[in-house]
Amino acid sequence: MSRDINSKFWDEELETLPREELQKRQLADLQEIVKFAYDNAPYYKRSFDEAGVKPEDIKTLKDIEKFPFINKKTQRDTQGVGSFLGELAAVPEEDVVFISTSSGSTGVPTMSPFTKKDFDEFQETESRWFWQVGMRPNDRYVHALNFSLYVGGPDVIGAQNLGALCIWGGTLPSERLLFILKTYQPTVIWTSPSYAWQLGEKALKAGYDPKKDFNIKKIIVAGELGGSIDATRKAIEDIWGAEVFDFYGLSDIFGACAAQCEYHDGLHIAENHILVETIDIHTGEVLEPGQTGELVFTTLRKHARPLIRFKTGDIGRIDVTPCKCGRTHGRIHILGRKDDMFIVSAVNVFPSDIEAVIREQSGITGEYLIRIFEKDFTNKYAVEIEKTADNSKTDDEVAEQVSAALKARIGVKPAKVIVHPDGGLNTRSEHKSRRVIDERNIDYNI
Repeated sequence: MSRDINSKFWDEELETLPREELQKRQLADLQEIVKFAYDNAPYYKRSFDEAGVKPEDIKTLKDIEKFPFINKKTQRDTQGVGSFLGELAAVPEEDVVFISTSSGSTGVPTMSPFTKKDFDEFQETESRWFWQVGMRPNDRYVHALNFSLYVGGPDVIGAQNLGALCIWGGTLPSERLLFILKTYQPTVIWTSPSYAWQLGEKALKAGYDPKKDFNIKKIIVAGELGGSIDATRKAIEDIWGAEVFDFYGLSDIFGACAAQCEYHDGLHIAENHILVETIDIHTGEVLEPGQTGELVFTTLRKHARPLIRFKTGDIGRIDVTPCKCGRTHGRIHILGRKDDMFIVSAVNVFPSDIEAVIREQSGITGEYLIRIFEKDFTNKYAVEIEKTADNSKTDDEVAEQVSAALKARIGVKPAKVIVHPDGGLNTRSEHKSRRVIDERNIDYNI
């Protein structure tokens, strides 16, 4: 299929479907996948029977609310039970051509299997996102993501299918990656937001001017929230002179399930593949679009391991109002992980809130570490930062500056702000950066 390189759409018909037509397609796929899961995955047969529901109960999209939730624990508990792929799998192993695994950051790593059709549709979606951010066949693309069992690794195939010249970088040492950027002059790169910023810092320290010595025009980031935090995105763009686009993926589904368009107002999610619900994090009550809660996804076309009402653990909302870009698929806005949220003085605090403040402050490097601890039977938090070498303020003055800014933005000030010299925090990483240390010994059930 030939495409007009001047068109903003990869698949204009699909991307601009009227909501009513999109929902009709979702319903047809939902009815098929729920029946397929019930007929072929032992867990769903047992779970639906115990809940007193059956596939024929799906008459409207809202009927999915009758069905039970699953989560990461469901995946771990059923993995390897009865077969290598486990009780959530709905196809035999010989139909599976690829598996990825989660990082295991919240427990035992979980497998995500794909049939050939699943995988091809996965890469078709990735091509759509690449095109959406402006990648074209005349671009050179560096895929600087981990290839080892990581679901984002194969996304480079989506760029190849689009026609771009692809450099399979993987997780290279910074010096090697800078060599590639200088020698091959790629125009697009994908990495994590923290590493995009740190790589720019390292380039400057190595004597490069990222805006002049390299040819990066677009930076895709994923794996952390920074790409959707205006201050972080601006900090990266200021170093590179390139536009930053945030992608959102789940090891359980696709390398990227959603992506920003040129307006950066949320991330368009592939609603032809995913039915999105938002639920209250305490009661499980289904919320209206636009309300903030835990995002729940049902995969509509993935057959190797269907996910029916999967609680993602991500806190956010979906906006289904029209986007200025012309696409009709809803836009998700992610606030953070449910596991990362903490409560201080009755205020819900996300690390992303703190990052937004830190990245806006002058005289500090932008590196930070959050420590959550318990004192006098209540939650407290401390923030560690780095002062730039040219900052003439005392450490106490810098600490007060940051503390006041956090109080103004979030509503609760940190118990303390610890100031380190530039490079004093061990938070820089060539992958995801660890930003939160939870030192509490009690469960607040949040």
